[in-house]
Amino acid sequence: MFFKKKKIIEDKGLNLIKIASLLIHAAKIDEKYTKEEEEIIKKTLLKLGANQNELESLIINAKRNEENTNQILDFTREIKNTEEKDKIEIIKSLWRIIYSNKEADMYETNLMRRLSGLLYIDNKTMGDIKEQIKKENL
Repeated sequence: MFFKKKKIIEDKGLNLIKIASLLIHAAKIDEKYTKEEEEIIKKTLLKLGANQNELESLIINAKRNEENTNQILDFTREIKNTEEKDKIEIIKSLWRIIYSNKEADMYETNLMRRLSGLLYIDNKTMGDIKEQIKKENL
């Protein structure tokens, strides 16, 4: 039992790095990575179970991971298998990052369109989340 629990914790840590990397990628895609976007990322990671004491280290590792990976498939491979509620939270955070500057450019919307398929989120759910976050930020 002890070993199984340790494996779950390691898997969760790996997923948090992938999630953080994806969120950072979304924040950087418009070439304007802001403090507000980083705060959204931190809040999301804490909500998903990151340890407050290890948050800065997680962000640093995720930034390094994002810089060294050239495909979003690397980020989404494990995320698509997370619980539905966590995937929805990740999608909400991605839209919050995108609309933190009040608008979405073509690169950001293209990213979200691709993520919809890669994370197995149907178009209606994706559209509903987008509209909800858009209204919160306008």
